Amino acid sequence: MSAQTETHAPSLPAPPDAHAGESAPRIVPVRRTGQWAAAVLVLLLLAGALVSVVRNDAFQWDVVGAYLTTDSVLRGLGLTLWLTGLVMVLGFALGTLLAVLRLSGNRVLQAVSWGYIWLFRSTPILVQLLFWFNIGALYPQILGVSTVNLLGPVTVAVVGLTLHEAAYAAEVVRGGILSVERGQLEAAQSLGLGPWRRLRRIVLPQAMRSIVPPAGNMLIGTLKGTSIVSIIAVQDLLYSVQLVYHRTYEVIPLLLVATLWYVAVTSLLSLGQYYVERHYARGTAGTR
Repeated sequence: MSAQTETHAPSLPAPPDAHAGESAPRIVPVRRTGQWAAAVLVLLLLAGALVSVVRNDAFQWDVVGAYLTTDSVLRGLGLTLWLTGLVMVLGFALGTLLAVLRLSGNRVLQAVSWGYIWLFRSTPILVQLLFWFNIGALYPQILGVSTVNLLGPVTVAVVGLTLHEAAYAAEVVRGGILSVERGQLEAAQSLGLGPWRRLRRIVLPQAMRSIVPPAGNMLIGTLKGTSIVSIIAVQDLLYSVQLVYHRTYEVIPLLLVATLWYVAVTSLLSLGQYYVERHYARGTAGTR
């Protein structure tokens, strides 16, 4: 048997590694010197402003502390909270009805709802309150009852603020209802649910995700807006401190008393709004 000679192709040298002997590239973070400098400057300015407020004797912080929890101020705060809660409940009840009428298929009901919203959104709340306060000049008696006795300052405040807030609440509720997918309504209709059951069981629970944020803003706005009723001598928080500084002439510290209470209550309401939004946003993307 003859020996077979095997031929091999000549081996080629491996190409030199271009990255041989080199370390991996180092990632250098972007320097944000300008942002840090601006942040430090803002903090210094805030610290300076805080120190000037605390050390300024003109604010009379001792007087603020003395009047912060007096009976008259707490009574005014209680009336402000009561007025805010009642106006929001009545305003959203009327606003929901107006929103349903606006979305109905009846042209007359649509026109009535649109006209109401247009009228009360077009006139300042102060004008509305003064109008209701002087309603006795137009109607001295209603059903045999004197309007002077029927519409006292607190009643005028409730009526005026409720009618005003209802116009805005109607648009908030209408926007929330329109945010519900049409398929949800068709599915509920195919199950034989009536209009009111569809609204109560299907539409409103889903619409709350869109209703809660602007409703929370309305609640905080209503709390601060109740201060306007002091113009018709309703003894809310602002009017209570005004009675004091008209007697003592300590205007700045008494205004600070009202400011601190407004800040405290609005902060609590904002915290509550956050948790309510989380509750109705469960199951949606981006929920925290």
